[in-house]
Amino acid sequence: MQNIPEPEKKRDQNNIINKPHQDMKAGVLLVNLGTPTSYSASDIRRYLAEFLSDKRVVELPSLLWQPILRGVILPFRSRKLVHKYQQVWMEGGSPLLVHSLAQAQKLADGFARQNLSIPVELAMRYGKPSLAAAIESLRQQHCERILVVPMYPQYAASTTATILDKIARIVADFRDQPEFRFIKRFYNEPGYIMALLNKIRTFWQVNGKPQRLLLSFHGLPQRSVDQGDPYYKDCKGTVHLLKQALADEGVEMDFSFQSRFGAQKWLEPATQETLESYPAKGVKRVDVICPGFVADCLETLEEIQLECASEFKKAGGEQFRYIPCLNSDEEWVNGLDGIVKRHLQGWCPELSNSIR
Repeated sequence: MQNIPEPEKKRDQNNIINKPHQDMKAGVLLVNLGTPTSYSASDIRRYLAEFLSDKRVVELPSLLWQPILRGVILPFRSRKLVHKYQQVWMEGGSPLLVHSLAQAQKLADGFARQNLSIPVELAMRYGKPSLAAAIESLRQQHCERILVVPMYPQYAASTTATILDKIARIVADFRDQPEFRFIKRFYNEPGYIMALLNKIRTFWQVNGKPQRLLLSFHGLPQRSVDQGDPYYKDCKGTVHLLKQALADEGVEMDFSFQSRFGAQKWLEPATQETLESYPAKGVKRVDVICPGFVADCLETLEEIQLECASEFKKAGGEQFRYIPCLNSDEEWVNGLDGIVKRHLQGWCPELSNSIR
């Protein structure tokens, strides 16, 4: 029998070991918060009922919270939100859905141009397209490995963690479960920071600079941070990196938190109060961007662009400009491509030469 040289033996053994892994197809699941299917009061109520029943979102005992939610909040808040959603609704649905679908499609198109067979699906934590349907779609495409990408740059238990909770419940009864990986956060990823930086600088090149730039993040109860949630730290990390990157622009930068709900103490400073205080300090021209949202939605387009702009001008402000979210900007999709492919390393052998 002919002796096989040692290096060839090792190569042959490696091929045998690696072959099963190469046969396991990987897919990508982008997940955002959610949206009603229309701006009707009934659809908004259905969406809010699911969202506000999540124990990571409202950390109160169900016996105490559910009567308040069903009897007081849902009937009144659903009707109040109809006009707000109407003001921002797009031809293809809610802005969050339209922009999120565009992100998923552009990411998939980019993979196809690179000859990468990596399916991409979009899901919402609450509402449609559902997580269960998106996971099933990936399984139908023979994906035995799924990279879950919560579209929240800064980690919070009430956003990212609840996605993991839901997925665990969905697959609990699967006989043949997929293998999962999760991206916890990307607030300091170069692809994300550079996309924000390009967005701001491009806006200023076209429109001129303001006196002040305000970074408005979604709020969180102070109690959550006191109990160990790293969200505030992640937000400050984003602020620090953007301040460094924009230092040569000569524009002062502040950060704040929006979208308070309920009577408990929330993270401060609050966005609306911050904006209302500016004119008295001589700051009458302000730009606002929302780095915690990668897709425009009710909280950015209605709350910031309309409500906060109105209150700023009532307080004596002269110029309020909202800088849109990253949405499906080419630079952001390229950044997302790099983040995703790095987390797919070891799952997709064809990625070895395509990391950006």
